[in-house]
Amino acid sequence: MSWGTELWDQFDNLEKHTQWGIDVLEKYIKFVKERTEIELSYAKQLRNLSKKYQPKKNSKEEEEYRYTSTRAFLATLNEMNDYAGQHEVISENMTSLITAELTRYVQELKQERKSHFHDGRKAQQHIETCWKQLEASKRRFERDCKEADRAQQYFEKMDADINVTKADVEKARQQAQLRHQMAEDSKAEYSSTLQKFNSEQHEHYYTHIPNIFQKIQEMEERRIVRIGESMKTFAEVDRQVIPIIGKCLDEITKAAESVDHKNDSQMVIEAFKSGFEPPGDVDFEDFTQPMKRTVSESSLSNSRGDGKSEPKFSSKSKGKLWPFIKKNKGAGPEDFSNLPPEQRRKKLQQKVDELNRDIQKEMDSRDALTKMKDVYIKNPQMGDAASVDHRLAELGQNIEKLRLEVQKFEGWLAEVEGRLPARTEQPRRQSGVYEAQNPSGVNSCAQDRESSPDGSYTEEQSQETEMKVPATDFDDEFDDEEPLPTIGTCKALYTFEGQNEGTISVAEGEMLYVIEEDKGDGWTRIRRNEDEEGYVPTSYVEVYLDKNAKGAMTYI
Repeated sequence: MSWGTELWDQFDNLEKHTQWGIDVLEKYIKFVKERTEIELSYAKQLRNLSKKYQPKKNSKEEEEYRYTSTRAFLATLNEMNDYAGQHEVISENMTSLITAELTRYVQELKQERKSHFHDGRKAQQHIETCWKQLEASKRRFERDCKEADRAQQYFEKMDADINVTKADVEKARQQAQLRHQMAEDSKAEYSSTLQKFNSEQHEHYYTHIPNIFQKIQEMEERRIVRIGESMKTFAEVDRQVIPIIGKCLDEITKAAESVDHKNDSQMVIEAFKSGFEPPGDVDFEDFTQPMKRTVSESSLSNSRGDGKSEPKFSSKSKGKLWPFIKKNKGAGPEDFSNLPPEQRRKKLQQKVDELNRDIQKEMDSRDALTKMKDVYIKNPQMGDAASVDHRLAELGQNIEKLRLEVQKFEGWLAEVEGRLPARTEQPRRQSGVYEAQNPSGVNSCAQDRESSPDGSYTEEQSQETEMKVPATDFDDEFDDEEPLPTIGTCKALYTFEGQNEGTISVAEGEMLYVIEEDKGDGWTRIRRNEDEEGYVPTSYVEVYLDKNAKGAMTYI
């Protein structure tokens, strides 16, 4: 069973069939590739699902996982993560063992097929050329024979005509002989060409074409074997992970079997048991006798507290917040004077702590070098003790510089905390909130501040709900103060989202009341109603002050 003998005349059909075989192989490669993508997507979704339901660290959820049922659920989540890993293994193995290998094989197969069919076309072109030569030789022989017949007939006609001269008859005779000779030569050439063509044709159909078609058949059979092996590998890749997947499922089953409802019930008792005895019977109170009513000590009323409710902070404190400063793209001042007092205090404290850590590191290094120097002094063969003197001196200088830095920052920190007198610079009111409080910090930022509709202000703010400010006249000024009077109205030119504490959101075109005008810091204090007031950028509103309040002014 050979294509070379059975399909010797089916060159075009074999070409189409082998191309179809390559298309089938490429289709299978695409199928496996999509399968690997599905496995990866499934694994990713399983991992995300497991991560989604994992308890958050340092949260209340972690406490809930002390129960056997929730611990079993956590074990299920962990096993699902491992389960997802096996699907990733399937994807990786199919990619490396099937997709990559078959892709490389397809390229080689295309090149081999191209070479074989190129040889087949070349052989066909050669036999077609031989056939054309045979046809040309045959036509030439036929033409020469006809010419020889016509020349012979002309000679015989001239020879029979008595009116023709002897010279003309001789010329016709010679022409007839010449044509006969040409016909004989053409006959010999045609015979030779015919023998050569028959030999070439036999070689073509019984040697060249069978060899080429045999190679094509072997190529096609290798392709069929290769795709069968790939399908087998496809199944083996899945089969290899089945034991591990089974182990994951066994662990989930084991975790489920560890659930103990009695134990969980006992843990609920241990978690919420108060230890108190249930209340006793309520004593009968006889209101018919003028006696002091008594309440049973075992009454539930004992559980009611008579403590006074804690005082709540006045909503007025909302207005006593530091307006948020525009971001400074350059480096801020070293003493953080561009920040509000509480934020500045935190920054300074962080800087002091950082410098103290640096000092401790330098001191540890100096102690280590000192010990090394002592070892060198006692054992000179281990090293030169003088070699570490330069480094020790350098560490001492570094420690001294760091200590000076610490003193400097501690001085600023003490100033903020009120332990030292404030600087004697000219005070300047900051947004009408902190007057004469840390004037240096206010001046350093207020002079360069400029509000604009971009709304870019610092996002840094204190995490505390109450600013720690030393007891000064500042507290007396604002404690239990009356609401500020209205000094005018304003219209919002733009929409402003007051996301930071101390600001208020306004909508474009909204009319509001002005309770404090811009003090040069770019902020105007407004009020919507009794409970809603705050700061907005002055450039966002058009202000109309009452005539009796410092004259009518308009900010645009």
